[in-house]
Amino acid sequence: MATKAVHVSDVPHLDHVTENTASFAAYATRLPTEVDGSKFGDDSPKFVVIGHRGHGMNMLHSTDRRMKVFKENSILSFNNAAKHSVDYIEFDVQVTKDDVAIIFHDNFILHQEHGAIIETRVTDLTLDEFFTYGPQREADKEGKTLVRKVNGKVVGWHVESDDHSCTLQEAFEKVNPKLGFNIELKFDDDVVYEEDHLVHVLQVILKVVYEHAEDRPIIFSSFQPDAALIMKRLQQKYPVYFLTNGGNELYDDVRRNSLEEAKKVAVRGGLDGIVSEVKGIFRNPSAAREIKESNLSLLTYGKLNNFPETVRVQHLMGVDGVIVDLVEEITRAVDEMNMRKGVGDVKGESGCGIELSFLLNLISQVIQH
Repeated sequence: MATKAVHVSDVPHLDHVTENTASFAAYATRLPTEVDGSKFGDDSPKFVVIGHRGHGMNMLHSTDRRMKVFKENSILSFNNAAKHSVDYIEFDVQVTKDDVAIIFHDNFILHQEHGAIIETRVTDLTLDEFFTYGPQREADKEGKTLVRKVNGKVVGWHVESDDHSCTLQEAFEKVNPKLGFNIELKFDDDVVYEEDHLVHVLQVILKVVYEHAEDRPIIFSSFQPDAALIMKRLQQKYPVYFLTNGGNELYDDVRRNSLEEAKKVAVRGGLDGIVSEVKGIFRNPSAAREIKESNLSLLTYGKLNNFPETVRVQHLMGVDGVIVDLVEEITRAVDEMNMRKGVGDVKGESGCGIELSFLLNLISQVIQH
């Protein structure tokens, strides 16, 4: 069942990085590019980069313009991500009241009308009602003015390049076919769902995937453990990953509270992998190793993935891929990393290896502050 968060960790924003994190980034950029190839051979799997909500999520309160270039979870954002060497795009799928799979992140959609903020649950809307929000498909129509609640404050949803909302079917039809889709099965943490409801929603989504995916790579993921487990029971064709905050937040459902619990869910349910908030991996690298030893794939998400240095360390750790907002910058960094012959212990100027454990300890100290 879905559960309610009882504690939220303090996550730094891109435009307000802690002094210690900045110090780590400054240090890590001085690490030389030569690495020892003893740990990973040339035949090691490709390190995967996944664009978060397309070209990156919208952080409307950020002073970093890169976080507000393209409307998140839109066809425009998806196809601009495809201009870079990203492997997948990640987006959030919900099902409307009239059983249409749509792409939208938030549980509630907000608009401003006559000075008042009106809040509506997305899944209580029909498709036509959902399409009345934001930019419209017809040039002569004006949609409801979208706003968003950020840290308790309502802000205008202003981006440099806006776009109308879309359905999952439209994404299959209009997004560059080279891109894989990481479809997050979106459910509200504060709602307890009956199994029949979860099955119905997942079947609606699966119908679209089966009819339109063709040869496009697909990954399913969800923070809702029962949804992930049911999706794996409903089909075996596409990988299913369990999303976890890695212990950075606490929930009533203990399955969501640690990497160890996430691994239990994945192994017992026959899931294919885990997607963890990156700080959970850095705080508990031994759990990351155990996940890999359990023949599970391991991906990460989080704001620290927007730093090439932390992405590089995860590659050293054996993480299989990262979900990122700064698609252009991170794909460029990973391309450079992949061009090297192999990856292993980082070499210092003196020729002595800098142990991975040292780097992990450094990062752990950084994110504790």
